[in-house]
Amino acid sequence: MHQIVASPVTGLIQAEDITDLVAVTEGEVLLPGEHGYAAECAAFNFNNPLEPALVVAAASAADVQNAVRFARRRSLPVAIKATAHQVAVPAHGAVLITTSGMTGVTVDPRRRTARVEAGARWQQVLDAAAEHGLAPLAGSAPGVGVVGYTLGGGLSPVIGRTRGYAADHVRLIEVVTADGAHRTVTAETERDLFWALRGGKGNFGVVTALEFDLFPVTRFYGGGLYYAGEDLAAVLHAWRQWVPLLPEEATTSVMVQRLPPVPELPDVLRGAFVVHLRFAHLGSPADAERLLAPLRDVAPVLLDLVEDKPFSAIGEIHLDPADPLPYYDRTTSLREVTAETIDTLVELTGPDSDCPLLGVELRALGGALDREPAAPNAVPVRGVPFLLFALGVGGPERAGQLRVALDNVVGALEPWSAERQSPNFLSVDEGSSAAAVRAIYGPERYDRLAAVKHVYDPGNLFRVNHNIRPAA
Repeated sequence: MHQIVASPVTGLIQAEDITDLVAVTEGEVLLPGEHGYAAECAAFNFNNPLEPALVVAAASAADVQNAVRFARRRSLPVAIKATAHQVAVPAHGAVLITTSGMTGVTVDPRRRTARVEAGARWQQVLDAAAEHGLAPLAGSAPGVGVVGYTLGGGLSPVIGRTRGYAADHVRLIEVVTADGAHRTVTAETERDLFWALRGGKGNFGVVTALEFDLFPVTRFYGGGLYYAGEDLAAVLHAWRQWVPLLPEEATTSVMVQRLPPVPELPDVLRGAFVVHLRFAHLGSPADAERLLAPLRDVAPVLLDLVEDKPFSAIGEIHLDPADPLPYYDRTTSLREVTAETIDTLVELTGPDSDCPLLGVELRALGGALDREPAAPNAVPVRGVPFLLFALGVGGPERAGQLRVALDNVVGALEPWSAERQSPNFLSVDEGSSAAAVRAIYGPERYDRLAAVKHVYDPGNLFRVNHNIRPAA
């Protein structure tokens, strides 16, 4: 039984407007001010709040269908949230469909596949797959939602360079489109929509479940090495020369970090300015150590967290924050990283820079990430060798300072940057215009996405995102 309590601030929707929706919805239907509304709207980034006119906390695909039909009848936009690690706009006036209550994960060890509902997080899949000696193409943060990550491409810090993007290995997608239909989409049934969903994020409907491949991987050798920030130049220059020598079985990234003085960190990292080298290798520990040796010798290591690990411990490589926090971020792709690129980064983030950012990261891509999958998709960054991501932690009172610093980093690297970007790394400040989104995907890919959008969402119901507009 749902109890609707009228709120003094309900935007376009009043309590009496949703009586029919409440009657057919298993999950909660919430207006602003009601108990549970704030929790359903909560985002991972405190600086990017969601403030929709209505929330439908879906418990099933049928709930999603009811919510989409309700929004369409009233010409209201639809926003989608699972774990809210990526919020593009605040969803004012929208119907927000949350899927965090849909958490089913089923592993088929014979077929080496997983079926995952829309609210599941990667740690659930990692643990379920590990019971059968299998591994998914999970990312660096196991707390991230599976569906959003996969629809944006999905970059694994362990098996991405040998297997490609997570989107490359999706077999089946269950999705509610703008007409309220619940479709089962594969490369054989609806080829264009299947292509667009994998890379186009939430522009084409509300995905309620995915089926994707798992791989016979149980362990890796990896983790992180920490160096003093004063050794930044030596480490980054050595890393740049080392990356082209790595086999596809090895993956690496490096991050300049100014860490907070929090008790959760080891003493040597608490409040420290450090360089965090990340590394993962799928071969033997002896082979991995031979590969890593040149970087171990480049500067004194403050903390060594590299060891043989179960695949389910993938989160120990990057050690991304697990709890929500306020931050601002930017990203860019790089066509190359030269000695001059490194010198520029050192100048911007090194010991003499007074850089206020928590971290500036370089990820090396390549390998299978450059190869087209058997069923092509819309992931736009194949052939891009490096990705740069930067973030600064702070609330609105620090917005000006942090955004200037982020702009300085991205702007200074423009001579080496590529227009095509990873959809999963776009921030609120990126991709806010049609021209920017077109550049992110490239004109040919964007035009195809817009054509698919015209077929499945001609009214642009799903526009609370980095929006792909339907072709005219």
